[in-house]
Amino acid sequence: MSHVIRARAVVRGRVQGVGFRYTTLSRARMLGAVGWVRNLPSGEVEVEVQGSPEVVENLIDWLRVGPRSAIVTDVGVAPATVDPDADR
Repeated sequence: MSHVIRARAVVRGRVQGVGFRYTTLSRARMLGAVGWVRNLPSGEVEVEVQGSPEVVENLIDWLRVGPRSAIVTDVGVAPATVDPDADR
C-alpha cells in the first residue's frame, strides 16, 4: 500500500462565486484524491485533501492558480490527520 498524507489548505483572494469549489472537486477527483471543499464566511475557501504525497502536492500547486475566473492571492497549507475511512 502506498503512503497516504492529508493536508488542509485555506485559499485567499477572489475565490468565492467563481466556480472554485466545483473546479477544485473536479481536479481532486481527476487526480484520485479524496477530501472536501467549502466556502468560509471570511470569503476564503477551505480544502482538505488526502492521497499520495504526489497527488496532494499536485492539487495544492493547482490551488495556487485555481480556475481562470479566480484571483488567488495566498494559499496557507498545514498537515492534517489522515482519515483511514476516507473513500479511495
